[in-house]
Amino acid sequence: MSNATPSTSNALLLDHQLCFALYSSSLAMTKLYKPLLEPLGLTYPQYLALLVLWEHDGCMVSQLGERLFLDSGTLTPLLKRMEAAGWLQRQRDAQDERRVRVTLTDAGRALKTQAASVPACVLARSQCTVQELQALTQQIQQLRDRLTAQPSTASL
Repeated sequence: MSNATPSTSNALLLDHQLCFALYSSSLAMTKLYKPLLEPLGLTYPQYLALLVLWEHDGCMVSQLGERLFLDSGTLTPLLKRMEAAGWLQRQRDAQDERRVRVTLTDAGRALKTQAASVPACVLARSQCTVQELQALTQQIQQLRDRLTAQPSTASL
């Protein structure tokens, strides 16, 4: 793979921008999920939070935020809405009052069964094989990890 930089004129073409490919793909993915999640009463961010909680029920809000790459200012209102819907409970940690533990309710756990068909629908719409999606997911995760590992040093 070459490390050569594209010419200045080509470097500024929209279709040559990785950021735009990721951004527009993210928009398309969110649009794909909307009709899949609406019957469950879920938004896409709520679904992502539930995915974490289905893996690690009883985690701290800070752990949930780290896993989802969300700050508490974004996560807290999301969790409050989910608590009001009856899917989870937030409770101050007995050992450290500053920490809040998030646990699923029976209704939140039941959503896992209802959402079980969502990944297969996404796979079908992607027209990719399972292996292709796994490889793409791994590449994007590696990119994210590289981008978040070092502070931005880019300058004009």
